[in-house]
Amino acid sequence: MKPETFAPTIKRALATGLLLATTVTTLLAQPGKLAPDLADLDPSETIDVIIQLEDTPASRPGTPRPTRPLALGGVNLASQRPVRELGLINGLTARVPAASLASLAADPRVKYISPDRLVTASTISAVPAVGANVARSQGFDGRGIGVAIIDSGVNDHTILLDNTCGKSRIVFRENFAPADASYTVSGFNNVGGPGTRFPDLYAHGTHVAGILAGNGRCDGFPAFASSRTPLINSVSSRIFGVAPGTQLIDLRALNSNGVGTDSSVIAAINRAIELKSQYDIRVINLSLGRPIRESYTKDPLCQAVERAWKAGIVVVVAAGNRGRVETVTGKNGRSYRIDGYGTIGSPGNDPFVITVGAARDMNTPARTDDLIASYSSKGPSGIDRIVKPDLIAPGNRIHSSHESIEGLRFKDICVPTCAEGTFLAINLPDNRSVSSHSVNGVIIWRPGSYIELSGTSMATPIVAGAAALLLQKTPTLTPDDVKARLMKTATKSFPTRSTFGNQTIQYDMFTVGAGYLDVMAALNNNDLAPAGKSALSPRATYTCGTNGGTRCVKITHAANSLFTNSQTATTWGSSLLWGDSVLWGDSVLWGDSVLWGDTTTVQSLNILGKGDQ
Repeated sequence: MKPETFAPTIKRALATGLLLATTVTTLLAQPGKLAPDLADLDPSETIDVIIQLEDTPASRPGTPRPTRPLALGGVNLASQRPVRELGLINGLTARVPAASLASLAADPRVKYISPDRLVTASTISAVPAVGANVARSQGFDGRGIGVAIIDSGVNDHTILLDNTCGKSRIVFRENFAPADASYTVSGFNNVGGPGTRFPDLYAHGTHVAGILAGNGRCDGFPAFASSRTPLINSVSSRIFGVAPGTQLIDLRALNSNGVGTDSSVIAAINRAIELKSQYDIRVINLSLGRPIRESYTKDPLCQAVERAWKAGIVVVVAAGNRGRVETVTGKNGRSYRIDGYGTIGSPGNDPFVITVGAARDMNTPARTDDLIASYSSKGPSGIDRIVKPDLIAPGNRIHSSHESIEGLRFKDICVPTCAEGTFLAINLPDNRSVSSHSVNGVIIWRPGSYIELSGTSMATPIVAGAAALLLQKTPTLTPDDVKARLMKTATKSFPTRSTFGNQTIQYDMFTVGAGYLDVMAALNNNDLAPAGKSALSPRATYTCGTNGGTRCVKITHAANSLFTNSQTATTWGSSLLWGDSVLWGDSVLWGDSVLWGDTTTVQSLNILGKGDQ
């Protein structure tokens, strides 16, 4: 799309008053207790649901907590399968007949019912681009900090060993993923379910772990295998993550196809909270997400991440990879242009968490030439219009750890014989590191030990690693302190626009958030959130009507937010956090670029292959 046509196409769409996506479901005031995607079900079918219960008075100290009801609204919740408790959100998950939903909702003990929805998964130049290599040279490596990786699992890998190269830094593993039988693995139960130990068969979580915590000193194959020239800012030319001293807690919530459910992710978050003291868990990495279907105040995933945040754990979430969605079709059959706006996923729409978009590091260690990745999802969030993402970090064409498992066969890919390897290695064969050999005396990585992936899933662990460094330096920081410092110190120098193909990308606050992660600037900042104040991402309201204008969006902060719109604020003012040029964008075009309304958005953290920019 040519720049001169950018504003008019959005102006016409603004007249609809809708924030749309590829499949549109209108969500107005959201009355009642049933999620909108529970409407129009066939009464004869059954469905897995999450039932949030009304809060009950706290039990007296020393008395056991009341057991969850096995019947609500006259419906036997255990008739189809065992009920699973979700104490973190005061709820449970059950399989019920669709015909019984109205009866369930009528029970006064029920607060909200939603489907147990599917959740999917969404470093070489990247590390120096954000300054993490300088931080490491000054002794900041995340030592003493535990990071919970809630993903497809984490396989053992040489870059996940400690500095002695003899002990794994994966200190705890547990599986919460839905059972699946796509793989056969020697020594493992291929239909394992919650509670069984299971390897990373998808390969996403292991890749994420390497970006966050890779320790290159233990890798006997130190160089780079790719079709392009490496640019590595380290003496040994080995791969290091942002926080190579952290200990990892592997909480597997996605199966061998990279798919989980709300309940599997919630169960994993709950375990991270339970293990917080034992393993010093201060950060949760969620490189996953799903479409927004209701307000974050009702969304069970959002409620879970808020519980973790309030328990003192920084939660870092991928924004999503739907930034290339140019047009969508409404229920009326008309097509509307959105240019990637309104495509943030859940739980990245929650105002508490740190939501991360992806940048292209352009294969150089300097950040001055970096651009936004065209696929990076943009705000504001659907329904609540929360300003997201909060900041961006490198996420494009990132090489990181990949470790297959001997005897692994993927039974669903058998043409003519069953394929061998992890799901992503099979489906993205050109992304794997090539055969070992020497080039000018430099050793190339061993075959298959690394893989190149792109997406906001890859940017998220870079920010999670930065959070670990801040907490290593100052363990008393709260999650709000960490979020605010990362946002305030993020680089806010961007071009007005960039192009990718026929797409014109504007660098406004819904595209780049508060800016580009700068690890050293964050480490050098000493600002603290005042007592009782939270670093809540603000809400945006469009104010100019269909004809557009200048500064067409009003930013509203929550009453307990430490951020402020005051022009004289010297610590947490909006212009300091987001930068005036980023906050307002390019004159009229900033206001003309966003669709507004009360509808859901569609988002998927699909994995991107080579060539994605």
